[in-house]
Amino acid sequence: MNIKFLGAIETVTGSRHLVESKSGKRVLIDCGMFQGSKELRLRNWNPFPVPASSIDAVILTHAHIDHSGYLPRLVAQGFRGPVFVTPPTEDLCSILLLDSAHLHEEDARYANRKGFSKHSPALPLYTVEEAEKSLRLLRSIDFHETFEPAPGFQAKFTRVGHILGAASVYLEIDGESVIFSGDIGRPSDPILKTPEPRPEADYVVVESTYGNREHVESNLETQLRDAIVRTIGRGGIVLIPAFSVGRTQLVLETLLRLKEARSIPDVPVYLNSPMSIRVNGVFCKHAEETILSEERVREICDVAIPVADVEESRALNDRRDPAIIVAANGMATGGRILHHLKSLVGDAKHTILFTGYQAEGTRGAKMLAGEPTIRIHGQELEVKMEVAVLDNVSAHADGSELIDWLKSGPQQSKGVYITHGEKEASQALKLRIENELGMTVLPSPTL
Repeated sequence: MNIKFLGAIETVTGSRHLVESKSGKRVLIDCGMFQGSKELRLRNWNPFPVPASSIDAVILTHAHIDHSGYLPRLVAQGFRGPVFVTPPTEDLCSILLLDSAHLHEEDARYANRKGFSKHSPALPLYTVEEAEKSLRLLRSIDFHETFEPAPGFQAKFTRVGHILGAASVYLEIDGESVIFSGDIGRPSDPILKTPEPRPEADYVVVESTYGNREHVESNLETQLRDAIVRTIGRGGIVLIPAFSVGRTQLVLETLLRLKEARSIPDVPVYLNSPMSIRVNGVFCKHAEETILSEERVREICDVAIPVADVEESRALNDRRDPAIIVAANGMATGGRILHHLKSLVGDAKHTILFTGYQAEGTRGAKMLAGEPTIRIHGQELEVKMEVAVLDNVSAHADGSELIDWLKSGPQQSKGVYITHGEKEASQALKLRIENELGMTVLPSPTL
């Protein structure tokens, strides 16, 4: 068995792990797109390190774009094998990959209109047609069901929380075994099931996103309640940027509990995101993958008024009566949230309430840093609205929770590979694994 790491090394994006058998069969674990800085994004345009047609199968741990978003590009380069996923991941990929393709096409059209691309014409990384072609390769496999992704390989999915359908991947090949953690969720998640114990394996590949951090102990319900009461009390609107998968459902679940307890004023809640509305449908379809009843999941999805129509969205921009608006995306870098922000940012009675970490350079990070103005659609706007953030809403396990996941399985492995983390985070987790668990951390080989 030969493992090569083709992405997510000293970064938290572009997860791609290639496993090759002695007979030359190849299985790719995750097929993620690089996101973030321009340097990282440009890597998506590089030819894949091995011929795409030489890969026999792909297995996705979950649907997030940094783990699945390169798949249409791989197909465009000649990959034709099956793509194995859990049932919820199949449904989420059908939403996220098409949305990603639409964005790439729109970016290319915009670059051509404005003439700022170095290429003429500017091309999308991949098209909607290519995304649709990749979706036809998906093969749904239930958790704990053994399957054969390629001759000589045996595989199995195990739940790890994080988002709906997220899994670790267990592989047996050439008389050896390896477990790929995927992204590990938190045991305290109020919606998703707790990560399952780590299966025994000769080798372990573990993510390290928060390997050098511990999540702040704070009460999400109290923070959300206080922000809403404070804002509604002065006649304002609470604007909540939230990513469609996971973060939106967590916010809606907390809002439902606050409404049931009558802890917040009875004002309308709007969900202004077509993608989030579709993702809610996936949650309702796969309610058995949560710790909640099917009825409770539907109540969460119904707590907000869905706004899918463009005209309804525009009308919401003009609203000034107290309300709560949840919209994508979570870092205010694009989407309908920008139109709301543009109309509300100059009024001190309103609040923008970010849901967790804001990446460096994003509009969300700049607002939380206290910058006096923000630029939206070419306009420089003064920030007068209240800017706040909810702590403790990450879907990633922190350093101690990663250690707990490793401890949940036998520790007599041949070694651990660390991936999916910035250099400092990966190094911190390495030291903890060696000092606290006595396990050997191996260098991650690349091509």
